[in-house]
Amino acid sequence: MNASHSAVHPVEVPPLTDGAVNDAPRVRMKDIQGMPGTPGGLALRFFQFVFAVASLCVMASTSDFASVTAFCYLVAAVILQSFWSLTLAMVDIYALLVKRCLRNCRIVSLFTIGDGITSTLTFAAACASAGITVLIGNDLGECAQNHCTKFETATAMAFISWFAVSPSFLLNFWSLASR
Repeated sequence: MNASHSAVHPVEVPPLTDGAVNDAPRVRMKDIQGMPGTPGGLALRFFQFVFAVASLCVMASTSDFASVTAFCYLVAAVILQSFWSLTLAMVDIYALLVKRCLRNCRIVSLFTIGDGITSTLTFAAACASAGITVLIGNDLGECAQNHCTKFETATAMAFISWFAVSPSFLLNFWSLASR
């Protein structure tokens, strides 16, 4: 059988003549703003925390939010979101201060799972609260007796918090999937 054979030509490594080549600072690859350990990631965590706490404070300022299950669910979801975002903001601050790279597969997996869970819960709670707010305001016409503007504001803050969580989740998931 006449088959062609590949030829391997060894290439020698050029000798290191200067020690400065090994002392060059390492450059982190794939430092996309919004990923863990970057200033963009810290900003996203900050906005997640601020809007979740704003939603919590506005909802807690009403006297009758506990009578509706969807509003209680919103309060529980934004409490979880605020704790998660605050914890990861502290991790991001630490990583930025000591110039550490947060590209470990296990760490990124933890961030991805946590962001996925909290974003899903926040989005579901905001959607449920928006549905109840529309029911109270438009369908029943009882906004005069309820705190419709506060309910709407708290729901809007929860949606904005979800909008800030989504890029974090997608960037972490993309980083994990591209390994």
